[in-house]
Amino acid sequence: MPVVFVHGLRLSGACWQQQIRLAHGPAAAPDLPGHGVRRGERFTLDGAVDAVVEAIDEVGGRAVLVGHSLGGYVSIATAARHPERVASLVGAGCSLVPSAVLRGGFRFARRGLATTSDDGASFSAWLLRRVVPAEVAEPVIAAGIASEVIPDVMAAAAEMDPLADLARYPGAVTLLNGRHDHFRLGERRFLAACQDGTLQVVPGAGHYLPLTHGEICARVTGRLVLTSGEAHRLPPPPALPLRG
Repeated sequence: MPVVFVHGLRLSGACWQQQIRLAHGPAAAPDLPGHGVRRGERFTLDGAVDAVVEAIDEVGGRAVLVGHSLGGYVSIATAARHPERVASLVGAGCSLVPSAVLRGGFRFARRGLATTSDDGASFSAWLLRRVVPAEVAEPVIAAGIASEVIPDVMAAAAEMDPLADLARYPGAVTLLNGRHDHFRLGERRFLAACQDGTLQVVPGAGHYLPLTHGEICARVTGRLVLTSGEAHRLPPPPALPLRG
């Protein structure tokens, strides 16, 4: 079963290079509008979903969908709108409703980055290098970190309804969160909204779990790929330090 990986806010498909190398079959990692090679485009939720669907079609028309942060919300929306294309869904770091308070925090951060001479690029690169391994950070930095897209994304986030979208998707959903990720604060509500969901929490991990704990993310994804979306019915493998 192919896999499509969907990146988080300001990043790009380049952040998934490690996951693509560890994938059990065909894989793709598209850039969402306003990110990576598509910087300068307006971000909208419809446009982001279209980008994911195009990537799914490129790898065969049906795939396991793995989304992180913004990419998780986009993946949830894609699964709700196109359930026939999504064999199963992994949402990492996206178990919190994007409330007005949360969106306001991102807008405030954007204003701060915009006051710097390079639009926050140096600070963003420094922070990424401190948080994630070099093999992940450097390709992302080289592809560009798109801070300018934040206002468009926050406008789109106001239209997102991930709880309703999860309720509409009939397939298996794995919510994969770092123990120290503030985006897991609504995970019980998100789990309850799923028709067929599981929750796995990784001790010691934060919001960038797929980037900092690449092997764990790859194993979770690999189980779904190898079982054609039915790994949620199996007990967690003992090698994974996960807690549900």
